[in-house]
Amino acid sequence: MEVLEYEATTDAESDALPAPQGELTLQIPAMPRDTNPDNDIFGGWVVSQMDLAAEITARRVAKGRVTTISIHQLNFLRPIEVGDMVSCYTNVTNIGGSSIHIDVEVWVQPPAEQVPHKVTDGTFVFVAIDANRRTRRIR
Repeated sequence: MEVLEYEATTDAESDALPAPQGELTLQIPAMPRDTNPDNDIFGGWVVSQMDLAAEITARRVAKGRVTTISIHQLNFLRPIEVGDMVSCYTNVTNIGGSSIHIDVEVWVQPPAEQVPHKVTDGTFVFVAIDANRRTRRIR
């Protein structure tokens, strides 16, 4: 696991910093109720926020009901702490006949830091479904 570290930069250097890819879809503060015994935010809580963000995007693309069918390449880069502002960015990478692939990046802005950093990413796959929960075509 690679941990990304960012050093303080000048305004001229800030353009070279990594930036979120995709559309800001969900933003929520990390709260004490979402911690593990070490006072870091549970990975499962983070995954649920990612799934919510991806579903918002998938519903918009599918123009209706969708369901998660798989999660690929889930990477945890560093822990999230209580008080961090958690932002989920989504980017649609593929639309099939009934499926939608969405890359999700999670970035946090700690209260005392100027520069946000990426903490998690993964690819979520959804299938469009009808009122009977059967797969339906998107296009």
